[in-house]
Amino acid sequence: MTLLPSRPLATDATLVARVATGDADAFGELYRRRRGDVYRFALHMTGSRAAAEDVAQDAFLTVMRNAARYDASRATAVAWLCGIARNCVRQRRDRERPFQPLATLAGGTGAEPAAQSDPLGALELAEEIDRLRQMVLSLPVRYREAVVLCDLQELSYADAAAAMGCGVGTVRSRLYRGRELLAAKLGAERRRAGAAIARDAGCTT
Repeated sequence: MTLLPSRPLATDATLVARVATGDADAFGELYRRRRGDVYRFALHMTGSRAAAEDVAQDAFLTVMRNAARYDASRATAVAWLCGIARNCVRQRRDRERPFQPLATLAGGTGAEPAAQSDPLGALELAEEIDRLRQMVLSLPVRYREAVVLCDLQELSYADAAAAMGCGVGTVRSRLYRGRELLAAKLGAERRRAGAAIARDAGCTT
């Protein structure tokens, strides 16, 4: 039996080009491949699963309408998609001011958590992740975008700049400032936690 050679996977840029011609199969493949990236970006920016779902849907509707505008020489498809999602987040925030994020966040994909062999350790990790997410949400939007794109989405400075519509130098400076603010928030929380432990220890002596 002779095996036929497998077809190479189409690049994201190729899929977007095919979407521009009305190729529904290409759109479906692009959606399956990159929806998670768009959803996670929106979740980190809004703090709401429902809002992230809406943003992802709006972003891919925009892709259907505007795929012909994508220029692969200027940005990767992921950066372009995150830029579209960024605009959708901002439009949503403008429509619904003041935007109130959910108090608690779970996993980024909405899937059920896997079974844990250390439930207490898993709970502590989840609480730590939730605190970090809340700190990211508390950052001013311009710094939050840089932190989410570069540190959480792991985009290059160039791709983050394309998504944010600014220069690489601006991305670097906003990321530096965002990291500074996060470090300050983490330091303040640790000092509060240390003071609480000290108070509790004093009460037991």
